Amino acid sequence: MTAWASSTFAALGTPNYRRYFAGQAVSLVGTWMQTVAQAWLVLELTGSGTALGLVAGAQFLPILLLAPYGGLLADRLDKRTILIASQWVLGAMALTLGLLTVTGAVELWMVVALALGLGLVTAIDNPARQSFAQEMVGPGGLRNAVSLNSVLVNAARAVGPALAGVLIATVGIGLCFLINAASYLAVVVALTGMDADALRPAPRQRREPGQVRQGLRYVAGTPDLLVPLMMLAVVGTLAYEFQVVLPLLAQGPLDGGAGTYGLLTSAMGVGAIAGGLVVAGRGRTGLKPLSIAAAMFGLAILAAAAAPSVWVALIALTVVGATSVTFLAVGNTTLQLTAEPRFRGRVMALWAVAFLGTTPLGAPVVGAISEHLSPRGGLAVGGLASLAAAALGAFVVARNRHRGPHTLP
Repeated sequence: MTAWASSTFAALGTPNYRRYFAGQAVSLVGTWMQTVAQAWLVLELTGSGTALGLVAGAQFLPILLLAPYGGLLADRLDKRTILIASQWVLGAMALTLGLLTVTGAVELWMVVALALGLGLVTAIDNPARQSFAQEMVGPGGLRNAVSLNSVLVNAARAVGPALAGVLIATVGIGLCFLINAASYLAVVVALTGMDADALRPAPRQRREPGQVRQGLRYVAGTPDLLVPLMMLAVVGTLAYEFQVVLPLLAQGPLDGGAGTYGLLTSAMGVGAIAGGLVVAGRGRTGLKPLSIAAAMFGLAILAAAAAPSVWVALIALTVVGATSVTFLAVGNTTLQLTAEPRFRGRVMALWAVAFLGTTPLGAPVVGAISEHLSPRGGLAVGGLASLAAAALGAFVVARNRHRGPHTLP
């Protein structure tokens, strides 16, 4: 094996992470199939971009409100147990949506209700999932594990939407939800089959009053955490609304259908695989690399917004995918390596709030802009938001350089 391959795939040398990676490889394909199918189902039921934004908002609202409590649970309880329980519940909800769709009984309010339930589980699942990576591979392997997981997520983004597009066009939307329901079993098998003695759990925090506020005060008093979280919040609110914008872009300016939407999403996944492998092999952490990644992400989104045809859009979205995974991997690893172990679950809960929980704020806005102005305008708003986040990071880096040496781990 070459030195490049050894460094790029180092985390897979850990048996527990290798099991987790394999389970996720199956489950994430199903997750992306459901993401595409849910968006197309809402469009079939309503034809409204605003409705797409409202469903996305319902799905991520619980993360905005409850993720800090999910992070506290991750600091108090066994993370693997939390993840096993969440997979069973997520699978049950996907099965319910699939049966409702196949039988023709589905209505918009049902989709909204199940999206809200999905958000409730994610508010608990996500902080545990993010902070569990270090328990599997240790601090030295964290950056590589996070980057490889990003590669996996986006490889699934390349495969899942394409499969969903084919299934929607041939047999219908409902089968996508049923396949996703079955895919969660792969993660349950991987988690239950792990060697518990090989894990490196952080000390569990005892129940005390005010622990959520304690975590918020810790972040507020730690600029090395606060500034990256602010950048992630700006980008998460307005730029990561692709589940709202891309269906409208495919259906409107690009004059396509479900297949075109699947191709656009898959193009982002292909680019993200390449970007994730680069970050896994030689990625850096800290505020300066994060600011550079945000600027590149913003420019790529603006290029996609201006794309005159499907093929140009596919090329631009490939670059969007590569820069997106770079921004997320650098931000995630910077936060985990900077946070004290006893606060890691709560810090990663705020990461979930900044990245996912801000969707209820941004999705309806971006959906309305895309429907009433143009999907290109909805994309452009995200590009400008990313450039604003990059400017914030660059300003802080320049100020710290003026004050003296300042580095992140």
